[in-house]
Amino acid sequence: MEAKKSIEALQFFATGLTEGALVHKLQGQIFKAQGFEKLGQKYIDHFNEEMAWVEKFVERILDLGGEIKFDGAKSRELICDPVEYIKADLDIQKAGVDLLYKCCETLIHDPSTYEIMVAYLKDEEEDLYWSQGALEVIDKIGQQNWLFTQL
Repeated sequence: MEAKKSIEALQFFATGLTEGALVHKLQGQIFKAQGFEKLGQKYIDHFNEEMAWVEKFVERILDLGGEIKFDGAKSRELICDPVEYIKADLDIQKAGVDLLYKCCETLIHDPSTYEIMVAYLKDEEEDLYWSQGALEVIDKIGQQNWLFTQL
């Protein structure tokens, strides 16, 4: 097992996920303020779920004897239109899932980290499928009807 490779992967995803989680929290607050209570709560709950993954990544880094780093968050534009946000988030999710598949391949010799990352990958795939499904429903019933379901 190469602990260094595992620590680097875990740190990379912990940093990126922390940034993404904060964006989800803010987007959730924006959507709630617009009256889209269900959609807003979905993203606020998503923030909590993502931060639980960050905790797992940090715990594993520490188990491996690594040092925790926080590189800070990059500036990201917040999107007030819920449908446009789902589209933008879907693009990020697709890239992230592809990256996770590649990352998991490199961690096969560290079964504990590999299991954590595969579980995280499955969770991210579920999020990706939710976004794809939401956009399909929007196409079928129309944006206004879908937004009504998010009140």
